Amino acid sequence: MLPEHKEINFSRLPKELQKRLLGTGATATGPTEPLAPNKVYLGDARTLLPRIAPDSIALSVWSPPYFVGKKYESHLTFDAWQSLLKSVIQLHFPVIKPGGFVVVNIADILCFRDDSMPRIQAEAVDRRKSPVTREDILAAMRNHPDYNRYRLADFLGCSEQTIDRRLNGNNIRGGKYDTQTRVKVVAGLIEDWALSAGFYLYDRRVWVKDPAWENSRWTTLSYKSVDEFEYLYILWKPGVTKVDRSRLSADEWKEWGLRAVWTFPSVRTNDEHEAMFPVELPRRVIRLFSDPGEVVLDCFLGSGTTAVAAIQEERHFIGVEIQKQYLALAERRISAARANASCLFPLKR
Repeated sequence: MLPEHKEINFSRLPKELQKRLLGTGATATGPTEPLAPNKVYLGDARTLLPRIAPDSIALSVWSPPYFVGKKYESHLTFDAWQSLLKSVIQLHFPVIKPGGFVVVNIADILCFRDDSMPRIQAEAVDRRKSPVTREDILAAMRNHPDYNRYRLADFLGCSEQTIDRRLNGNNIRGGKYDTQTRVKVVAGLIEDWALSAGFYLYDRRVWVKDPAWENSRWTTLSYKSVDEFEYLYILWKPGVTKVDRSRLSADEWKEWGLRAVWTFPSVRTNDEHEAMFPVELPRRVIRLFSDPGEVVLDCFLGSGTTAVAAIQEERHFIGVEIQKQYLALAERRISAARANASCLFPLKR
């Protein structure tokens, strides 16, 4: 049986879109009970997303692995990482309400290893220990064409390593023999995966956080910037989207509701989880893109921040997390948030 779509007049939509949206009503759960709201579930998002009731989620907000070398993602290759995110986005389409949103918090891959890049040692002029220049070496070679690297080094009063660095741009004692890295921009990947799933890129925001010095050790020998912002990509499922400015105060709309750049601090201490984000991030998303009583999903729940924000904003939640220790942490934080909640609120259908 097809689900009821009370908010949309399907006869007025293009025929291909009617087929796609009506097709989302066929549940793939079989005899398995759908995931109930206000609970967290241990397991892989790709296994548990098909168990969510069709068209039941108003908003999904999550932050996946960024492929930047964190412990919990160290097992992933780049291809496996792409496959994970693409699959998770595709599996969202049946469960999101028509007109609803998926918000993905992610950053570019700043140290993306690329075997095709030339392995050239950067010339950090201000860190030189020897005043010998490339020109000095070339002049010595013209005057002493029979000198090898060692005799040139002795003649100029430097190491043979300095000779090789100045001439060839590399380090004979281990420098740039490793694979070089570059920046991998993720926006195109997210957009392609969204479009292939049936979503459209509705909007994007930039979260300016504290500079992440720990992730930028390599910037000391380059002109590369310190990592201090992330993206929020807002994916829209075709359908009627209710725009209600009363969700925010006039000042909130002016300060961040209509602003593309959000500025607030990141989590300073990640003792319990190495990639926690502040409650303010999902709180803003939840208030913008959902109503009280609706269900918010986080399929990479981590420490439970999205669920905590949902409780604080009188929304229901479903959380999915694959790591047992993080699920336990999320449950503790959710229990504390529930204890501080002012009242219980009904589930909005």
